[in-house]
Amino acid sequence: MQNKSADVLVLGAGIVGLSLALKLQERDRHVLLVDRALPGAATSFGNAGLIERSTVFPYAFPRDLKTLLAYALGRRHAAHYHWHAMPSLLPWMWRYWKYSSPALYPRAIAGALPLIEHSWSEHLPLINAAGAQGLVNERGWIKVFRTAENASQHLDMAAQSSAFGVTANPLSAAELLAKEPALKPGLLGGVHYPHVRQIQDPQALSNAYLALFLQRGGQFVHGDACTLQPEAKAWSAQTERGRLHATHAVLALGPWGEDIARNLGYRLPMGRKRGYHMHFQTMATTLEHTVVDVDHGYAIAPMQTGLRLTTGAEFALRDAPATPVQLQRIEPIARGLTHLGQRMDANPWLGSRPCTPDMLPLIGSAPNHTGLWFSFGHAHHGLTQAASSGRLLAELICGQTAYIDPTPYKMQRFV
Repeated sequence: MQNKSADVLVLGAGIVGLSLALKLQERDRHVLLVDRALPGAATSFGNAGLIERSTVFPYAFPRDLKTLLAYALGRRHAAHYHWHAMPSLLPWMWRYWKYSSPALYPRAIAGALPLIEHSWSEHLPLINAAGAQGLVNERGWIKVFRTAENASQHLDMAAQSSAFGVTANPLSAAELLAKEPALKPGLLGGVHYPHVRQIQDPQALSNAYLALFLQRGGQFVHGDACTLQPEAKAWSAQTERGRLHATHAVLALGPWGEDIARNLGYRLPMGRKRGYHMHFQTMATTLEHTVVDVDHGYAIAPMQTGLRLTTGAEFALRDAPATPVQLQRIEPIARGLTHLGQRMDANPWLGSRPCTPDMLPLIGSAPNHTGLWFSFGHAHHGLTQAASSGRLLAELICGQTAYIDPTPYKMQRFV
């Protein structure tokens, strides 16, 4: 490596770190990108690929007793709990429950909205520059429901979302089958969100962003974020090519960001929701839209390699052994929804989503260290918010006027 110093050291090469690195390059900053694994190969690898302009309501913690009991007793497939992990998870879950209250939840909506509104407009220039247009499915996504209770709830949500600039088209049972012929009969209806884009290979998008980053003169190197340490007016980290130095360092480490922050003296109320996926061979009739079965809490996304069946949330320790019981439970249900071929993966994929209790990411400066910045905690929306949060943090690092208000994402709200 020719240069062992740079303007910014970005630790973490998932979609959040990659997007930030590209936004920094657009502002003529020299960036070193460091990760212990391949770019985009961890949390960024396993999502349904949605850039969700429609999801203006963050995933709140249930507050009614009926729903809480259903989850606790394992009667709903959208969540699964490792009960032995509860002592570690309860402090975060308690705060998550409080921030989901009617009094505080509107703050989460208001805070998430700017990042969501600009999600596609900030990704699109990067996708075009990276030559990744062929990965984009522009048909939108569809929620489907089986019961009158869920139909009422999600139709109301669709109507409410129009106040935030979201287009949502209710579908009768007949309209649903006409819109998505690969669905099997028996559903009550659905809602189509046409202005959502889906990336049909999230790993390929990460690879394309990395190639663009390297083409623009950036450098990627394997290294361990745990070696990050402050120096005189700089930061450094140990890598396979020696110790690298930069004026600024960014923790864009997803579910591992909390660990490095703690090493530097910051205790954050972070939690993690784990998720699984499995690919299935496509049949002669196959899905053209990503479909979410709201009654059973899973999604099926059409990928270039097959249909990706993704689970809801597993509440467990980040590094606990895999327990893919949700996949086992929803696979027969999903086969009743659409046409799935044989399993394509030897084992289910498992990833971990980094979650703050107020449902908003941490984006901004560290209060006790000059030149240290955070960009993690995007929960379910890492891909959606990667480019919009990348622009925001790039502007802050470069001392430019932020295009949206950075206040909702500051770490100071927790420390």
